[in-house]
Amino acid sequence: MATSRTRRMLGHLESKKNLAGSACGVVGLGLTLAGAAGPYWPVVVAGLYGAGALIAPPERVAPPPFDPSEEVGALRADFTRLREYLGEVELPAAAESRWSGLLELYGALLEPGWVAEVLATEPEALHALSRGIRRDVPECVDTYNRTRWWNRLTPGGESPERHLERQLDLLFEEAESVTADLREAEARRQQTHTAYLEERGRS
Repeated sequence: MATSRTRRMLGHLESKKNLAGSACGVVGLGLTLAGAAGPYWPVVVAGLYGAGALIAPPERVAPPPFDPSEEVGALRADFTRLREYLGEVELPAAAESRWSGLLELYGALLEPGWVAEVLATEPEALHALSRGIRRDVPECVDTYNRTRWWNRLTPGGESPERHLERQLDLLFEEAESVTADLREAEARRQQTHTAYLEERGRS
């Protein structure tokens, strides 16, 4: 407790507000010694200290460091759990090729190596992949199973299997778009590095 209080006190002494206030307070002392403050010098010194503390810029608190590779690792673990879940639920045989294609693409993007390293540097691509694995695919499967049960009681309309196939097609298109974005990002890095080497050669 005492250590925490000491840290806070030292932090205040070293803060920008205290330093700015102290500088203005020194000016007030200078005016007092010059005879300009008169009998009200304590008010003048305190007022200048307060004014300096008010106009000082606020302290900047550094944001906590986040390691994007940790998010990729966590997403990889969630993808493993997703595959285990899909192995336990009953899915239509007609959608098997769509499932395998989507999961293969997800797995390739998350496989340890340079692709996952590029993924870690692209927040939007990482978010899209995370949303697909953690929310969209489980929701597709759960909705299909619940709708299929109701469809057995009141058949008719478009089949739950058709809806599931369409959803998987859309998710696969999104995963392909993520892949294309990562490929373009890597191409831009290569072009930037080439330009850097050319510029260095000219200098």
